[in-house]
Amino acid sequence: MPPMVELQAGDATVLVSPVSGGRVASIEVAGEELLVTGAPGDDPLLWGSYPMVPYAGRIREGLFTWGGREVRLPVNLGPHAIHGSGFVSAWQVRDQGRDHVELDVDLTWSLGGRAHQHLQLTPGALVCVLTVTAGSEAMPVTLGWHPWFRKPVADDLRFGAMYRQDEQGIPTGELIDPPPRPWDDCFVRPLGPLVLQVTPRVAVTVASDCDHWVVYDKPEHATCVEPQSGPPDAVNLGVATVLEPGEMVQRSMTIAWTTTG
Repeated sequence: MPPMVELQAGDATVLVSPVSGGRVASIEVAGEELLVTGAPGDDPLLWGSYPMVPYAGRIREGLFTWGGREVRLPVNLGPHAIHGSGFVSAWQVRDQGRDHVELDVDLTWSLGGRAHQHLQLTPGALVCVLTVTAGSEAMPVTLGWHPWFRKPVADDLRFGAMYRQDEQGIPTGELIDPPPRPWDDCFVRPLGPLVLQVTPRVAVTVASDCDHWVVYDKPEHATCVEPQSGPPDAVNLGVATVLEPGEMVQRSMTIAWTTTG
């Protein structure tokens, strides 16, 4: 297996895999694993906690119009493109220490740009900062993270509204009241801290300055709580962040934990 970057603080150990999309491959707290783990040969959509950049969620048919031309993306979920290129790219380590690492990568779509990650571990949290900088031309961006948490024994995930989906599972732009679970949906307006009791001893709170959240809790082995800067298919809905040449956008996610017993 390619080498991992190991971070340590208190009784927490985090493993980062630069070659596997710059993802967090493991978060172990007090000897208990919080994430669904994997290896570089496994399906990159389905493990760890990875950055979604330069788009998050589905892009309908891997296609959008930008600057008067069609931009085609690699399709990797049925007929659609999903979760960007960062999670399948090899990131370069630019700096690392016992409790932090910085990585960056060139974005492999036709609009260029670059992404940078700063991961900082403390005894009680992992703080992830993701920055995208446009290259020589303007670009639309939606960024976020996709953590695969092991199935919690309990959770508290409540939201004020949810995007209606069409028959292909892509948001229409209309907000509705959230239905009963299970979910594979995009939400706004959390009604409190987003908490998962991942193990009987370790509770996790996920926080972010992103204002959209996708929750995927259909698998029996995992629950994903994904902060995003916009909804899936944001560029086709006209709500992606637009960066002019050389401009940047930055978002952060904090995975914090408490232990008992």
